[in-house]
Amino acid sequence: MPRFFVAKDQICDGLVRIVGEDAHHIARSLRMAAGQHVTVCDMQKTEYDCELLHFEDDRVVTARIVGESPMETEPPVAITLYQALPKGDKLDTIIQKAVECGASHIVPFESINCVVRVKQEAEARKTERRNRIATEAAKQCGRGMLPEVTETVSFEQMITLASQADLVLFCYEGEGTVPLKALLRGRLGTLPQDRVPSIAVVIGSEGGFSPSEAKAAQEAGFCMTGLGARILRTETASCFILSSLVYEFEL
Repeated sequence: MPRFFVAKDQICDGLVRIVGEDAHHIARSLRMAAGQHVTVCDMQKTEYDCELLHFEDDRVVTARIVGESPMETEPPVAITLYQALPKGDKLDTIIQKAVECGASHIVPFESINCVVRVKQEAEARKTERRNRIATEAAKQCGRGMLPEVTETVSFEQMITLASQADLVLFCYEGEGTVPLKALLRGRLGTLPQDRVPSIAVVIGSEGGFSPSEAKAAQEAGFCMTGLGARILRTETASCFILSSLVYEFEL
């Protein structure tokens, strides 16, 4: 069944207003009609079985809620992926797979060894496209909330943002790393049980992190962890560690 995300204020008195591109997609691309059903998610982990009622110029579709249920597809931890800018279109694939693996936020950032550099005049357009990729991935895999892709930040801004998480995993191939299993069970085991723990995952670009960046991460309290005996490509590393988190907390 087609899946769509709406804001909570689009749901009122048992009715849902689906607007914009989603409404156009229902009316024109899917060629749906009154009486057919769609699934609507309120981005607060509740999904609704909705019957289409009427269409307004293919930009607004009104549907009636006929059933609702809590979403069970969200991980029990809030994961933010901080991804150093890779070359080419690799970030598109990384975003798609990160959403499928349960990331709630994806934050691209610049590091010393990034070949790609931010062009401010194109950043808003790129961020909009990246969020479309995240939205389509969320629909396809049945997410209960809509992951967000932010604009690209600097390495220093990444340090500040990631420091707010309960656990920051800085993926590093150098010396002084701690096994991932030990970090997960050691750090998160002491957190209160009445809230969702937050984990930040930091992945470097093709060239990895410089010694000065690794030192800055250590000084910020980040947990230096390796990803096994083999060196992974940047587009593999994020999927690898997110899959490890899924195994630890969901499977």
